[in-house]
Amino acid sequence: MPVVLGVDSSTQSTKVEARDLDSGQVLGSGSAPHPPTTPPVSEQDPEAWRQALIAAVQSLSAEIRRDVVAISVAGQQHGLVLLDAHGAAVRPAKLWNDTTSAPQADRLVETLGANWWASSVGSVPVAAFTVAKLAWVAEHEPEAIERTARVCLPHDALTLWLCGEHVTDRGDASGSGWFDPATGSYLPDALTAAGVDASWVDRLPRVVGPAEAAGALTAEAAEALGLSTSVVVGPGSGDNMGAALGLGLSVGDLAISLGTSGVAYARSATGTADESGSVAGFADAAGGFLPLVCTLNATKVTDTVARWLGTDAPGLAELALQADGGGELTVVPWFDGERTPNRPDAAGVMAGLRTDTTREQLALAAHDGVLCGLLHGVDALADCDVATDGVLHLIGGGARSVAYRQRCADLWQRPILVPDADETVATGAAVQAAVAAGLGTFDDVQAAWQLGAGTSIEPDASVDATAIRDRYADATA
Repeated sequence: MPVVLGVDSSTQSTKVEARDLDSGQVLGSGSAPHPPTTPPVSEQDPEAWRQALIAAVQSLSAEIRRDVVAISVAGQQHGLVLLDAHGAAVRPAKLWNDTTSAPQADRLVETLGANWWASSVGSVPVAAFTVAKLAWVAEHEPEAIERTARVCLPHDALTLWLCGEHVTDRGDASGSGWFDPATGSYLPDALTAAGVDASWVDRLPRVVGPAEAAGALTAEAAEALGLSTSVVVGPGSGDNMGAALGLGLSVGDLAISLGTSGVAYARSATGTADESGSVAGFADAAGGFLPLVCTLNATKVTDTVARWLGTDAPGLAELALQADGGGELTVVPWFDGERTPNRPDAAGVMAGLRTDTTREQLALAAHDGVLCGLLHGVDALADCDVATDGVLHLIGGGARSVAYRQRCADLWQRPILVPDADETVATGAAVQAAVAAGLGTFDDVQAAWQLGAGTSIEPDASVDATAIRDRYADATA
């Protein structure tokens, strides 16, 4: 049977999911870790991603690899990969959660104005954006700039190795800061504001269409992965765009992703231009738009609080569900600075502590703090006229937590859906691979694979969600 591979190359690891092309049945999976990083400096060698991809694919059985017809990569957004004329990285890649480029982001906004960025790019640069990282390298490491022949995002770098083509897609490109998702064109003014010549447009990857194949596996990649050179390589995209495909989102549907970072986004038929910078006006991987709000701190907050209390994440979840009410304790989860709101130098806060505050109440407040930040992000989407009346999907590693599941429904005060698919980013990349292999349109594949099924979580109507969210708003004002 023909098989497609979907790759999720995240900050922490590379995960590969093998699916039957026609039914979407998961046939196997593999993973390999990436080197850990700790903001404010967060960098990785792109070679580590390639080696992790090789290890993850090779962990699949020979029978699965024999039948692979297509592969596609969804990668962590915003990372800056600079390659020399021989294809080697001139320096480690600066990742999305590297906040050292905050001053450069501020200067980019000052140079061209928030309105220009919002109307031209769909987003106002913050430290996470690739254009700010390019400005940092141009300022601090001009010798690296001199050696650069090609610029990639993380998924572009892996696609380049897979098929030898320097390409990207409009979804991931829309998070760079030098691409207009409405017109599908690059913006030389953004590059010059970052401190490089406008001719650097020629060093950027060619943008391929959502259903267009990037190429076929090179002999080198095929041998390393144990696959055939006839394997088609899909265009790839950013991790959030991949997850949206894997969820089978319709216009108006939402997703809140709980991982290292927190993300809230909605599939939209139209783009956004938020001059405040809260909403990033991204494109999606299927020809539409994916307005998105990202927070820097999510499950690492509850992991940290769990460590303080001498337990682990499941133990903290059990404590949270045992809390009697929760008192008035509020946790502001900006432990490593914050991206939305743009406060890279901020720290976490606990407000409302009392001598009778319990371990259970602290556990509950930690979960609520993470979720309130993301639900405020959903409010920001609605303020930009994004439809948010569809189904809210809770995804990411945190979605396995019983506390995060229940409290998300409680604070949303509407049912939420926890998808059956555990690796939605890899699933979305597999959808891309299936389309590139000729199975049909994105809608055809999502229907054939029955994506979007999951468990519905009902809210506890007795929870005063308004009071909890109002206290959070006051603590972060």
